[in-house]
Amino acid sequence: MNRKFVVATNNAHKVEEFKKILGPLGIECVSLKELRIECEAEETGATFGENAYIKARAVYELCKLPTVADDSGICVDALDGAPGIYSARYGGEGYDDAGRMELLLKNMERQQNRAAHFTSAICCVLDENTVLQTEGYVYGQLTREPRGTNGFGYDPIFLPDGYGKTTAEMEGEAKNAISHRGNALRELAKKLKEYYHADANQ
Repeated sequence: MNRKFVVATNNAHKVEEFKKILGPLGIECVSLKELRIECEAEETGATFGENAYIKARAVYELCKLPTVADDSGICVDALDGAPGIYSARYGGEGYDDAGRMELLLKNMERQQNRAAHFTSAICCVLDENTVLQTEGYVYGQLTREPRGTNGFGYDPIFLPDGYGKTTAEMEGEAKNAISHRGNALRELAKKLKEYYHADANQ
C-alpha cells in the first residue's frame, strides 16, 4: 500500500501524530500547507463526528485525494461536558491556548469533581462514496495548575487516569500510546487495513 492522504489541519502536532500511526501502512500523510490548500470549513456540527466530517469533506472536494480530519476537545464532568466541541474556541476570540486553559481552571476553581476526558473523532473520506469514521477517548482529572511544556491545547492541565504526569509532561511516544487521537487513529488504521484488503480481493 503506497497512498497519499491529506491531513485536513494546519496543526503540525496533529500531522505528526497521523504520520506516526498511518505511515506504517504505507500511507504518506501530507498537510494542507504542503499542498498549498487553504480551507477553513465552518464547524457547524453538533458533535465531534459531524465536525470532523465537515472538515474532511470540504478538503476532499478541493483536492480529490483521500482526506482525513480530526475534531477533538476536552469534556469536563462538572461543567456538563463543556467546553466539548467548543474547546478550540472556548472564551471566544482573543484567547490563545494559555488563555483558554486559564479560563477553564478559573471556571473550575470551586469544583471538587475534577473528572474530565478528551474525545477525538476522525473522519476519512476515501472517495465520493466511501467514508470511515472512528472515535477515541482518554479519561482523567484536571489539575489545579499547568504542568509540563510538551503537547498543546489543554495538555498541561490534564492528568490521565493511572499516570502521575500530565499529558504535557509525557514524551511523545508515551502520550501517543494513550492519547484520544492515538486511540482514534489506531481504530482508523484497522478499518483502512480491512477496507484495502477487501478491495484487493474483489
